[in-house]
Amino acid sequence: MNSDTHPAARDQPAAVPALGVDLGGTKVEAVLIDADGRETWRRRRPTPAGDYDATLAAIVALVDEARDHSAPARPTLGIGTPGSATAAGLIKNANSTCLNGRPLQADLQARLGQPVAVANDANCLAASEAADGAGAGADVVFAAILGTGVGAGIVVHGRVLQGPNGLAGEWGHVPLPWATADELRWPCYCGRRGCVETLLSGPAIARDHEAATGQRRSAIELAAAALAGDATARATLDRHAERLARGLAMVIDLLDPDVIVLGGGVSRMAHLYEQVPQRWTAHVFSGGLQDAVRTRLAPALHGDASGVRGAAWLGRALRPT
Repeated sequence: MNSDTHPAARDQPAAVPALGVDLGGTKVEAVLIDADGRETWRRRRPTPAGDYDATLAAIVALVDEARDHSAPARPTLGIGTPGSATAAGLIKNANSTCLNGRPLQADLQARLGQPVAVANDANCLAASEAADGAGAGADVVFAAILGTGVGAGIVVHGRVLQGPNGLAGEWGHVPLPWATADELRWPCYCGRRGCVETLLSGPAIARDHEAATGQRRSAIELAAAALAGDATARATLDRHAERLARGLAMVIDLLDPDVIVLGGGVSRMAHLYEQVPQRWTAHVFSGGLQDAVRTRLAPALHGDASGVRGAAWLGRALRPT
């Protein structure tokens, strides 16, 4: 997405609703919003795991349902998806690997008979939160999705950065810095080891806990157990908070954002917003001088809806057929 903050303000009649679809690792969610950003309809379905054709069918079914709801107006359409597109329009670098090498945008446009805007899901999160969310009014916003996978988007002065390779913000596939001697470096689907995604995602929390204790528990279960006083669950979440602090300290050293916004299921863990800023101070470069880190860490104001809202704003720039 390389438009200004709210493409909704451009080109489209005010009465045309905007439909956003968020294609996640576990769910496909669709939201209709009006020109003022008010949500008028929402649905979600499980993501068909590892099945490209079934994923297309799930998106088409949601769009058809949204069209019925918005009739007679046909909504514009934007899709937020893992990964990015090659020059030939093929998806690459998606942790939902069935998408890789597939012409998602062309396939959806052929099935739906209208223009479809496709953008990285983290860019959609960043666009939404910089426009009217936790990063509103900030010059530089770094927005990270911590969910089934890990990704990020960057907004500078109201514009989403993409870069010539479509890789701006591809934070999930850089090595987590300043590894400890006993820290496991898990293999990543990208072919490397020790990627941020393998250590900071929801599944990574569960895998780390199992490696430390032999117990299989999801990140959600661990968060509840830690609140109930479970010491082993708390230790796992503490290790994760320390790793997240290191990963975001690297971002601060490189980009120095005003605000870092967290989205995705892991972002709902309230302890992160106190612990991580306390921990990242030790890792942010300061030249040996005591200096407060002024970057703010915040949860996505629009919560789970932020990515799908960003996709809807993106699609707003397209004129329906």
